[in-house]
Amino acid sequence: MTSTRTTDTSRSPELRLTLKALGGLRADLLGDAFAYRPLPRLDLSRGRLRFLPERIRDELGVLPHLLVGLSALIVFFLGFERARDAIGPVVFVYSVVPAAVVLFTLFRPVLAFWASLVSTPFIAYLSDSYDGWPWAPNSFAAHLVVLVVVALRTRPRTAGWMWLVTAGYALFVSVFLSGPSFDNDALPLLFTAGVLLLLVTTFQVRRDAARQVTAEQSVTAVERSKRTLLEERTTIARELHDVVAHHMSVVAIQAEAAPYRVENPPPELEQAFVTIRENAVAALTELRRILGVVRAEDYEAPDAPQPTLADLDGLVANVREAGLGVEMTVTGAVRELPPGVELSAYRIVQEALSNVLRHAPGAAAKVEVSHVLGGLGIRVVNGPARGLVKPSPGAGHGITGMRERVTMLGGEMTAESTADGGYEVAVFVPVGLDREEPQP
Repeated sequence: MTSTRTTDTSRSPELRLTLKALGGLRADLLGDAFAYRPLPRLDLSRGRLRFLPERIRDELGVLPHLLVGLSALIVFFLGFERARDAIGPVVFVYSVVPAAVVLFTLFRPVLAFWASLVSTPFIAYLSDSYDGWPWAPNSFAAHLVVLVVVALRTRPRTAGWMWLVTAGYALFVSVFLSGPSFDNDALPLLFTAGVLLLLVTTFQVRRDAARQVTAEQSVTAVERSKRTLLEERTTIARELHDVVAHHMSVVAIQAEAAPYRVENPPPELEQAFVTIRENAVAALTELRRILGVVRAEDYEAPDAPQPTLADLDGLVANVREAGLGVEMTVTGAVRELPPGVELSAYRIVQEALSNVLRHAPGAAAKVEVSHVLGGLGIRVVNGPARGLVKPSPGAGHGITGMRERVTMLGGEMTAESTADGGYEVAVFVPVGLDREEPQP
């Protein structure tokens, strides 16, 4: 009978956890120990310091490097003050090596951690006493600085591994390398390092959480914008579907009734009307099949005809009854426009006046509709809010819907604040003499 257990499943859970932990240690402190990782400049484009002048922000970008350099200088003077009476080479090695290890964190942080551990007994032997073995005062300070810098430059798990490795190293030195007359600073070092690494880890976790929240908020805002855009497009498609379907139905009915209005029509004419009707019915069926997907399950086609520019007077009257002072001006030679243009123009004016009611209560508004040879111009402008009613915040959905309608018609639109604190929406929709209504 053959065994079906794999090597991984045959191991005990304790062994698997141990191997996994050792794998994490290898990945954090051994795998990329020699990796060249220069310390990046401080990013001041975000946070409270982003309002500083650009030149000052560029100069403050090297602040982390200056702090590490200052720490190395302090470590150097600690060593030099202690061993200045020793022989020249001893003073040099004793003072420079710990400071150089601190500076090494600027380029190879993980390797600096191992160099700090390995160099401590040699620096201690060069000291004039064995107080705090194997950490001389400058090695003690250098190792704490290295732990903090490396922890800031890596992930929180690395901080835990460094503390455990330092604790194991301190235990090994205390048991096997310390003499009976040696004082040991293992406990003070581990306690201080634990507090510092805990603070660093807390800072990193909070920073990563803030970045994740910011990223999620950005994604949510983008998704909300896309959803709003799709909803507006769906609304426009529904309305255009109703308009186009109505006209296609009229074409089919007229094509069917046309032969009966002519006495003894020729067979070619009858066949032409039959073909027109069949094509109109086929197009209407295909239109309903394709655009039917944009209808919500509870959507019902409007019983009344879709509004046109001729209904703007009623819209303005209703808005005036709501308390908004509106002045409407129509210029140019008024002519019949394609139904899609008429409907979109009405909706644009309707949404613009609704925005005035919501965002500028008490303000006066002016609506201008210009019929020109090349198309239709619409301008809705309002003054600043007045009175005690506070403007209601908005998400910009109305502007998005207006832009979608204008883009669909191949027009141009601007929406911006005015010099007096009001707002202006200007739209131009090209409509040629032979221009056909765009299909949805």
